[in-house]
Parts: sequence; structure tokens; C-alpha cells
Amino acid sequence: MAHSSPSKSYFKSGLSGQTWIILAVLLILLHLLPYAVPQVVHIVIMIYLFATMGQAWNILGGYAGQFSFGHSLFFGLGAYVSTLLYLKLGITPWIGILISCLAGILLGLFIGAVSFRYGLKGPFFALIMLAFAEIFHMITMGWDFVGGSPGLLIPLKGNAPHLMQFTAKQPFYFLSLWMMVGSLYLVWRLEKTRTGLYFLSVREDHDAAEALGVDTYRIQLIAIMLSAGMTAMVGTLYAQYLLFIDPDSTFGILNSVEIMI
Repeated sequence: MAHSSPSKSYFKSGLSGQTWIILAVLLILLHLLPYAVPQVVHIVIMIYLFATMGQAWNILGGYAGQFSFGHSLFFGLGAYVSTLLYLKLGITPWIGILISCLAGILLGLFIGAVSFRYGLKGPFFALIMLAFAEIFHMITMGWDFVGGSPGLLIPLKGNAPHLMQFTAKQPFYFLSLWMMVGSLYLVWRLEKTRTGLYFLSVREDHDAAEALGVDTYRIQLIAIMLSAGMTAMVGTLYAQYLLFIDPDSTFGILNSVEIMI
């Protein structure tokens, strides 16, 4: 009798029809929440944003096993890049969020190339991330072009959807909700791919994975680029929602801790 291999059954595994129905009902209820209980909209938006960043961190720290103590680096980068593009060049944040994502990916590629090329992992990688976040924190604190320590205030243009500005909180609620849903779905799908299995193999035993032919350097680069890009996108939405950013609220170590939590 032929038996399917564990890897094939793993790739084919999915959610049952009943589970999909439960998730669909839950999603409908979440869409009704801002109208049923408007008092909690702000805190739920922040929960969604940090849940998305938590999933971004999870790709690098949970699946690929590379703990980051400085993910505020990518969050702050996304917030500052999109905000500066809008304030200095008039580029809408809808485009800025894509450029911020690209900036996060490129910065993640640079840090990953520097770190993983020389085998930095565990506490060494965690400290490298913390150091980069603090470097950017200090740069933004002392650079007047990016607002310095007082930060940057984004002028409110009223209800201007083309500028990602709304007079009500509900649009930001739905944007943050779908960003979180997208991150959850991405991570769930990633887990069922060959790349996802490579992430797990690197996390469980880096040397053994390498000995079995896994390109651990490339896999870790993919993990940090995905993680960085997602986190930078959240930074853009956060900036447009609060219309104010400063070095402490973006690159500060407290954000890195909250993302991990």
C-alpha cells in the first residue's frame, strides 16, 4: 500500500469548511464593531496595528528563529519615509506606503547581509538590531531635516481619502483590520510552503539545515526582508492615523518591546 509522505500531507493540510465559516462570521462581527461600540475604536486600531507588527516579527523571530530586539527600526523607517515624502515632495501616503515597504525591505536586506554573512545569530543578532534602531533614533533626534527631537506634524486636510486622511476613525479601523487579516493569512500560507519549512529547519538546527542543503543565508534574508517590509507599512498607517511622529514614539526601544509582546 502506498503512503503519502509527511511533507506532502503537511503541504495539503488546511482548515475545515466549518472553521472557514466561523472565521467568516468573526470577520463580519469585527466589521460591525466600530458601529456597535464606537468607544473602543481607537484601542482596537492600535491592537490591529501591533498584531500586524507581531506577525511581521513572528516571520523572523518565530519561524526563522532570529530574535530581533530592534524592530522599531523598521516601524520608524516606514513612518518617517512616507511622512517626509508627503511633507517634502507632496507624494500621497498611498504611494508612500509602498515606498516605505521597499525601504524597509532594502534596509532589512542590508542588515541581514551584514549579520547573516558572518554568522551572527541569537543574542548577537538581537543586539545588532537594537544597535541599528538606536542609531536611527539618535540620527532623527539631531537632524533638523527630519524634524529633530520635536518630531513632525502632518497637517490635517480634512476628509481627504486621496491623502489617507479621514475625519472619522472608521476608515482607519478597516484599513488596520485588513492589514492585520492580510498579515495573518500571509503567515498562515507561508507556513505551508517549502520556504516556511526552511524557516523552521533553520530555527531548529541551523547547522543541520545547512548540512542538508538548505541555503540558510538566503532563507534568513527572505525572512528579514518580509518582516521589515510588513513592519514599515504599519509605520506609515500609524503616522497617518495619529498625524504626528517623533523619534521616541517610532524608533524608541519601547516599541520594539511592545512588538515582541
